[in-house]
Amino acid sequence: MPTDQRDLDLVLFGATGFTGGLTADYLAENGPSGLRWALAGRSQAKLEAVRNRLVARHPDLGDLELVVVDAADETELVDVVRRAKVAVTTVGPYQQLGGPLVAACAETGTDYVDLTGEPEFVDVTYVEQHQTAVASGARIVHACGFDSIPHDLGAYFTVKELQATGPVTLRGVVRAAGTASGGTFHSAMGAFSRAKQMSAAAKARRRVQGKPADGRRSRAVAGKPHRDKVLGYWLLPMPTIDPQVVARSGAALPAYGPDFRYSHYAGTKTLRYAAGGMAAVSFVAVAAQVGPARKFLLTRVPQGQGPDEAKRSKSWFTVEFVAESGDRTLRTKVSGGDPGYGETAKMLAESALCLAFDDNPPTAGSVTTAEAMGDNLLTRLSARGITFEVVG
Repeated sequence: MPTDQRDLDLVLFGATGFTGGLTADYLAENGPSGLRWALAGRSQAKLEAVRNRLVARHPDLGDLELVVVDAADETELVDVVRRAKVAVTTVGPYQQLGGPLVAACAETGTDYVDLTGEPEFVDVTYVEQHQTAVASGARIVHACGFDSIPHDLGAYFTVKELQATGPVTLRGVVRAAGTASGGTFHSAMGAFSRAKQMSAAAKARRRVQGKPADGRRSRAVAGKPHRDKVLGYWLLPMPTIDPQVVARSGAALPAYGPDFRYSHYAGTKTLRYAAGGMAAVSFVAVAAQVGPARKFLLTRVPQGQGPDEAKRSKSWFTVEFVAESGDRTLRTKVSGGDPGYGETAKMLAESALCLAFDDNPPTAGSVTTAEAMGDNLLTRLSARGITFEVVG
């Protein structure tokens, strides 16, 4: 169905959860005048509770449409998403719950954005749905929150500023004060517990995807713990989806140069904190392999809950980049507020609005934020308080 015949700009799945509720709040507060959107979920009562909360601040949303739909029923989902330009979802863990919605969007030509940080899910949906989405014109854009917009768009911003003609080596260093969401923790535990399946999905994707047609190279390179002489931090490699996303943007876009390498780290000021971070990641990775330990940890960090507004207001993040090409070095930085909740909801909502309303590059299929939206999303997020800057 052509986008000009759809009666909704956006449909939001997961608004009855914590991060989904913040996304609904953001859209209610910052969506353009006349935005046509709806809330979708399994419970009429819970959807009505969300709408009532929104109406208390925005009385004009009294007729906000509510759509009761089973997220596991692809036939029902097709009927819903074919009405919308963009489907927005915060419903995870995506490996267990997200597949039918991606399939429905790929079939109907509806753009799709989510918050997943689960590599297996992203690779499986690429293998299963990429060609269908290419044929229908749908843009399937994963990782539109803190995973992985600051890293993906930060790398995109950096290589554009660098304007290199030769090979580029780039490292991104994350520092943050905030609380990870319960959904993020559950997704991470799920990924750690499925190492074999994740590896198999990655191999299947590589067989299908192939290499850039123009002969360029783009790789995520696993780094080692060390002290960064440029930034002055101790660096700890991060086992997240972010370097994979950045490398895919590098493969898709000529601005990253003929040979692009990206490494991804957490940065700490002292060796003691770096060692503690390594120990914590190792503990979670091991615990995820042991059923009782995994179950215990998951019950300690429930989904759908998060910190109050006062705590979120004190949270922050930075991602610092160091790009090297030949004898040139460039430093840039992305910075913002609460990474796990407030800024994630902002990034997701602005990604959806960007796909719905902006004149973006012609893309289709499974694409990254840099590939699908690039400068337009940079402009949107900069206007909403997320800073992209050259620092040296």
